[in-house]
Amino acid sequence: MAMSQIPVTVRGAELLKEELLRLRSVDRPYIIQAIAEARAQGDLSENAEYEAAKERQSFIEGRINELEAKLSNLQVIDPHTLNAEGRVVFGATVNIEDLDSGDNKTYQIVGEDEADIKGGKISIASPIARGLIGKSVGDIAEIAAPGGIKEYEVLDVLYI
Repeated sequence: MAMSQIPVTVRGAELLKEELLRLRSVDRPYIIQAIAEARAQGDLSENAEYEAAKERQSFIEGRINELEAKLSNLQVIDPHTLNAEGRVVFGATVNIEDLDSGDNKTYQIVGEDEADIKGGKISIASPIARGLIGKSVGDIAEIAAPGGIKEYEVLDVLYI
């Protein structure tokens, strides 16, 4: 089954590439060495270091495969290059006001792998992001939240 394209910001793509490079050039050679050293200790049936190293190797190889698959399906989106005309699009940073509480929040809309609510990055798949996509400054986004519908006014849209 072919994977569909995975939207990601320029920074998100860089982070995935950096992780893959580290796994290939640092973690994989290290774990191969650790397995060789554990083997050299003799009896593998009761060798906890060997078992742990083999488990770690399996995890590293799995993550390398996962990253390679993701990277081959990435759709890197730079909001600078989109002719979005002030609308909220993938990669945009949006300043919104909660019309109930008056609280202001700023979020960047990013791919699933990049989402970090504490860092102000929300997934494109999140209800807030889905409600904001296509809106412009002054628009009201109605978002279904656990406590009912929340209304947010779009105060600013930045492509940074």
